[in-house]
Amino acid sequence: MIEPGHPGLSVVRQCELLSVSRSGLYYQPVGETAENLALMRLIDAQFLEAPWYGSRQMARYLRREGHVVGRKRVRRLMALMGLAPIYQRPRTTVPNPAKPLGLRREHRVWPYLLRDVVVDRPNQVWAMDITYIPMRRGFLYLAAVMDWATRKVLSWRVSNTMDVEFCLEALEEALAGFGRPDIFNTDQGSQFTSPRFTGALLAAGVRVSMDGRGRWMDNVFIERLWRSLKYECVYLHAFETGSELRAGLAYWIGYYNARRPHSTLAGHTPDEAYGAGGRQEEDRRKTGGRQKEDRRKTGGRQGADGTKTEKIVA
Repeated sequence: MIEPGHPGLSVVRQCELLSVSRSGLYYQPVGETAENLALMRLIDAQFLEAPWYGSRQMARYLRREGHVVGRKRVRRLMALMGLAPIYQRPRTTVPNPAKPLGLRREHRVWPYLLRDVVVDRPNQVWAMDITYIPMRRGFLYLAAVMDWATRKVLSWRVSNTMDVEFCLEALEEALAGFGRPDIFNTDQGSQFTSPRFTGALLAAGVRVSMDGRGRWMDNVFIERLWRSLKYECVYLHAFETGSELRAGLAYWIGYYNARRPHSTLAGHTPDEAYGAGGRQEEDRRKTGGRQKEDRRKTGGRQGADGTKTEKIVA
């Protein structure tokens, strides 16, 4: 937008016309220092062990480990990593449901649909979450879609920003490869409340569910995935580049889906549980269809002794 070599307008005049500061024009973003990256890795590892740690407790932990660090610095790093402690807190304020002048919120928060629901078959409920992935000289974010009943990772994407784009890409890949679930559950992050994200789900005929107050345990399945992924893959390799990270994640997620048995799945892998559940669901649908056809042919009538009275259909 600014042309330093413009023949008729100086840089100062161009900045005045566009109402931007010259300092902003020349600013070059600076990444995190090596010390901060090391702290972020320690924070990430400790948060897996104690997800209830807030910035105050995390700062105490780091100081006990010999690091000179304050709470404000830890709070900034945890916010950059997308980490928030898990604990019950009093509901002292209620968010305003509308913006000033009567305008509606841009991002709608959807109700929670899984209360008292038994999730026992593939494609009944999918869940999605985002986690921080440390690297040797930086970090990236990972988003994944998981089938709740079978723990199968259906799709995933890596990004250097926590925007809606890579979440949408992962969602679209899962829908294209595995059909659609009855319900799609997430937290209330801005990526998932975005009209673009919820609109894609609604267009596919999927019911949208979001974790609400007191529902922090609903992310426990995918949090276990993050824990296994980091201890068995990320922390062992300290990937240098994004391409190395993607290759390592692709290998580990393939291993997790196809060759890593789960005790909650009776010793089966997610792929085996997903395939077996899909076949059972298909058999159930076929059986239900045959029963409906039999009822249509017999008219569904019963005699005095309780037996069906057949009705011949031409």
